[in-house]
Amino acid sequence: MENKSQFRLLSERRFGPFFLTQLLGAFNDNVYKNSLVILVAYHATTYSSLDPNLLTNVAAGIFILPFVLFSASAGQIADKFEKSAIIRVIKAVEIAIMVIAGAGLLLHHLPLLFLALFMLGLHSTFFGPVKYAILPQALSPAELIGGNGLVEMGTFVAILAGTLSAGVLVALDNGIGWVSAMILVVSVLGFLASLAIPKAPAAAAALTFDWNPLRETWSNLKFARQNRTVFLSLLGISWFWFYGAMFLSQFPNYSKAVLGGNEHVVTLLLALFSVGVAAGSLLCERLSGHKVEIGLVPFGSIGLSVFAVDLFFATPGSVAHTGAGAWQFLTQPGAWRVALDLFLIGMFGGFYIVPLYALIQTRCAPSHRSRVIAANNILNALFMVVAAGLAVAVLKAGMTIPQLLLLTGVLNAAVALYIYVLVPEFLLRFIDWMLVHSIYRLKTSGIENIPEEGPALLVCNHQSLADALVITAACRRPIRFVMYYAIFNVPGLRFIFHSMKAIPIAGSKEAPEVLERAYDEIAAALADGQLVCIFPEGQLTLDGEIGPFRPGMVRILERTPVPVIPMALSGLWRSIFSRNRDKWRVATLFPAVSLTVGPGISPASATLEALHGVVRRLAASESVAGRTP
Repeated sequence: MENKSQFRLLSERRFGPFFLTQLLGAFNDNVYKNSLVILVAYHATTYSSLDPNLLTNVAAGIFILPFVLFSASAGQIADKFEKSAIIRVIKAVEIAIMVIAGAGLLLHHLPLLFLALFMLGLHSTFFGPVKYAILPQALSPAELIGGNGLVEMGTFVAILAGTLSAGVLVALDNGIGWVSAMILVVSVLGFLASLAIPKAPAAAAALTFDWNPLRETWSNLKFARQNRTVFLSLLGISWFWFYGAMFLSQFPNYSKAVLGGNEHVVTLLLALFSVGVAAGSLLCERLSGHKVEIGLVPFGSIGLSVFAVDLFFATPGSVAHTGAGAWQFLTQPGAWRVALDLFLIGMFGGFYIVPLYALIQTRCAPSHRSRVIAANNILNALFMVVAAGLAVAVLKAGMTIPQLLLLTGVLNAAVALYIYVLVPEFLLRFIDWMLVHSIYRLKTSGIENIPEEGPALLVCNHQSLADALVITAACRRPIRFVMYYAIFNVPGLRFIFHSMKAIPIAGSKEAPEVLERAYDEIAAALADGQLVCIFPEGQLTLDGEIGPFRPGMVRILERTPVPVIPMALSGLWRSIFSRNRDKWRVATLFPAVSLTVGPGISPASATLEALHGVVRRLAASESVAGRTP
């Protein structure tokens, strides 16, 4: 299953109907919103005597308002009731909303149009928590990153397609009639697609409903803060929407005043950004190795800053044409660099956002998952409002649009650095991911034998100083490694090992207090349902062979009986991090490294002799095969 493409999910009932439902909903949202913005901007007198700019901003506020007011209730409903039924109700309501929207369009009735817009925001508010909370129930952990990538890809493709469709339809003769017909038909298709979504049981059926949105939102944020990584992931997602809102809101004026382009150039910029996000989202599965790889988050944030800065320098100081179309713009000097920067900003945004959503889904308690996502939606809305306010303030202060985009890139670097200092796990996983994807050619076999939840003791041979990094890169779950205390306390490295939550250990004669403390910490970690990895040889191999296992493992299992997962590493003996005396002669620049994981063994059967034999057989089978099956 792990090596299959994520696209197969589109043909499976547990994902395909849901994907189609959310795709059609996102498309319909954008057809209506952008049609309304175009009509208000270019035909305002038909609808109202108010200033078009005021109406545009009011429309944006009306759509966001439900996220602030009702997200807390939406999260509670998504946790309390069966999710496929909730989706069908939401899609049925969408049909009624589009009837109201169509009536407003045909009657040129602004209050009806704004009512429909508010209800569409309400529709999105209630769909959001279900959208992300249903995925962990429908997909396996190995499929979660691919499923999220498809959802993000579909969302941004729908945004682009909806925006383009609105522009084309409104420009037609009787364009309002075409828009009215399309949004109604698409809403009906979305409802029909939702009928095929399989049931997803309630996560917290006994939940007592709290009608106070402020109290409930605060309660959900307090719950999320219990897991620092989850809470900072919420802030990281909200920051992405701040970043995205800052860029997308500037595209019209950036195109017209800075690039000298017309509305087709605006569409081109949106297309480049959206296609970039879609591409990055889809690439996440391949780059992550079918697991929630949060090491991609720093990689994404680096790209978001680097290419925002490059966009500033790529932006021309003056333009040769005004009112240029998309192709005329692309023929200008430096235009392709601008286009490439926007595409890459979107792509690295995909690398950034998909793992964060997947991390929240996997590390948040299922009983609170929807409510935490709902709280995240409120944070997203607030960050987008702050982005709009900051943009207005700095532009009024005399900053140019390219300078504003440069400021956004610099702020992104500062925010990312702050988060990674607070939660070093992100940065450590990034370093680990870079190491494995640049120096080692890692292949794995039997990774599915490592349990997705619950405690287990991982037992592996010890070939090099990089063993822990390779194992970490291959495993979906965080692992607590037991390591020699003298290495743990090396100046400059202690911070890294402490951030990894490694457990220092020593010999009974060398430092008995360290040894006892290690056994206590190992027992506590296993009792808490964590994975603990030990190298029972107690030292790096001196000859490439697997040495005898020390009895400390038996004491661990006597105190905390948990399943034992045997593993074997091969290929690292020829690396520069081993104790191979001939390593400088035999080491290869990009060594092929294998990790083979065997089936779990009960604690009663996990004797030293039995485990040593299993690990030797795993290593031998890998050596004979020459590669991972």
